[in-house]
Amino acid sequence: MYRRAYEPLDNYIQPGKVLLIYGPRRVGKTTLLHHFLSTTSLKYKFESGNNIQIQQILGSKDFSKIIPFIEGYDLLAIDEAQNIPNIGLALKIIVDQMPNIVVIATGSSSFELAGQVGEPLTGRKRTLILYPLSQNELLKHFNQFELQQKLEEFLIFGSYPEVLSASRRSMKIDTILEIANSYLLKDIFAFDRIKNSRAILNLIQLLAFRIGSEVSINELATQVGVDTKTIGRYLDLLEKSFVLIRLNGFSRNLRQEITNKSKYYFFDNGIRNAIVAQFNPLEQRNDVGLLWENFLFSERMKHRSYSSIYANTFFWRTYDQKEIDLIEEREGDLVGYEFKWNTPKILLPPKLWQQTYPKAKFSVITPDNYLEFTTNTQK
Repeated sequence: MYRRAYEPLDNYIQPGKVLLIYGPRRVGKTTLLHHFLSTTSLKYKFESGNNIQIQQILGSKDFSKIIPFIEGYDLLAIDEAQNIPNIGLALKIIVDQMPNIVVIATGSSSFELAGQVGEPLTGRKRTLILYPLSQNELLKHFNQFELQQKLEEFLIFGSYPEVLSASRRSMKIDTILEIANSYLLKDIFAFDRIKNSRAILNLIQLLAFRIGSEVSINELATQVGVDTKTIGRYLDLLEKSFVLIRLNGFSRNLRQEITNKSKYYFFDNGIRNAIVAQFNPLEQRNDVGLLWENFLFSERMKHRSYSSIYANTFFWRTYDQKEIDLIEEREGDLVGYEFKWNTPKILLPPKLWQQTYPKAKFSVITPDNYLEFTTNTQK
């Protein structure tokens, strides 16, 4: 079993507060929870949100049903909590009436769970996001040389635990296709406001081929063939359901800096490749640059999240095509990162960037130094 960044969970639980663990399906939230329960000394009650009886009790908002249900326990753990109606109100009742109890709830579909728990649990929750395995987590199982030897595997198949554990290439392909089609996309298509599954699939496929390129809602609406309001809703849903991540443009001083467009990245390279059904080796592909950019962006996101590196993130580009892939604004300082699969001869930022932001730092991230960018080997 891969050791996760949030282990031990003892460091995050607190009586009187709900620990919410979000994340895409199949990233290991249930495994993380069960591992904690197997080692805790607390008397616990574990329930699944898929259980109809649990849905009826916790969804009732009835104090006389909810409190006796968990009385006598130190810890309540609920898996797939988003399937319980009014779960936020139920959890509020529990922590308000039983301030010494520890509550942990996991949820995959953040667009459902976040909407239910946000307001009821204001000031009563702590939220963790569990991603597919990070390079930092994998360093606990492989040394740096071994991790770099597996780089092609990460670029093609991603970092879901089940995928990495599969012993054969065919098993990796079957597993990531199953995760994409039977979990992530099925959840989205089942959402009650999605009327046109073909349109949202076309949108995802379009973005899969445009990783690292700026897009506008108007452009996407024209190409997909739906109105801009629908495209905006679909993009929001894809972000909240852990498929896409949006990156906006950075600007402070220049008129020619692009800010009215966004870039979109996938949470996992394997999901991206499953969307376009391409699992060829790197030497047979013409999209290696896109895979590299998506991999670095998602891995850096995991690293910042797990290592408490707080930053606002942007891309920088001007209308005359000067660009930097990722800008991090950390405590007032700017750091620019350019992602290159092949090490360039010139490692300097664009002159316009240097002139406009002379105090900003800049690095080029290549296969030779990416571990310093994505792990605790160097912040």
